[in-house]
Amino acid sequence: MFKIGDFSMLSKVPVKTLRYYDQIELLKPRKTDRDTGYRYYSAEQLLEVNRIFLYKELGFTLKQIAQLLHEEISLEQIQGMFKLKESEIQQLLEKEQEKLVRIKERMQLIGREGSAEREQEVIVKTVESERLICFHSHGSVEEIPFLFQTLNHLLEKYNRELITEPQTVLWRESAEKESDFEFEVGYSVKGEIASLPKELYIRSLPAETTMATLLFHSRSTFAQTACIDLATWIEKNGYRVKEDQPGREIYLPLSENQEDRLIEIQIPIEL
Repeated sequence: MFKIGDFSMLSKVPVKTLRYYDQIELLKPRKTDRDTGYRYYSAEQLLEVNRIFLYKELGFTLKQIAQLLHEEISLEQIQGMFKLKESEIQQLLEKEQEKLVRIKERMQLIGREGSAEREQEVIVKTVESERLICFHSHGSVEEIPFLFQTLNHLLEKYNRELITEPQTVLWRESAEKESDFEFEVGYSVKGEIASLPKELYIRSLPAETTMATLLFHSRSTFAQTACIDLATWIEKNGYRVKEDQPGREIYLPLSENQEDRLIEIQIPIEL
């Protein structure tokens, strides 16, 4: 048996922490002297300390660790706890990976500032009027693929010969939440479609004589900076964004792989 100070040295756990573990019944001493109050630990408890270290490293809370070490829980419950922790860590990794990508993009953008060269060329053109069958929602840019999944599901029973590519996204700032956009996702409609479900509607887009457009590959290094390039061009050339008209994105698939496509951003402008 080891006094708490000796056990602290062997386990590399501070005495204060060992007392706290005793208090919350995570790691109780094998024996406590009634007269002196001294705590005594056994060598076998070093294995418990190692398990605590392992579970802490994996991100479990002390309460969860106590359950794993001491409570009589089933194998299914243990597996469930580990699967939940696996999911939490995976989500964290994905968020950190997204941050890393954005950092690299910012570095690329900083390196390009002051340079006349652009990967994309802004073109002003006339766009004809168009009719779309649309689905409306609010959210973030990352949710656009899921909005099209919902739209495709709603369109399953309709004649797809009347509904044609490309995919079109209309967006404007949301009045409900600053971090969100108001989206309309849709396809071109070439004929009349009757008895639409309540979630869908026909949207008419007016013709625009001065539409600032920028085309880029979805796998491009500068895909995330495309809107910045377009906004910079509009400002430098003395234009302003036309009021009361949403911005547009046109998705042009290059293959069956939805991630491999051309994207054209369209912003109505005026002098």
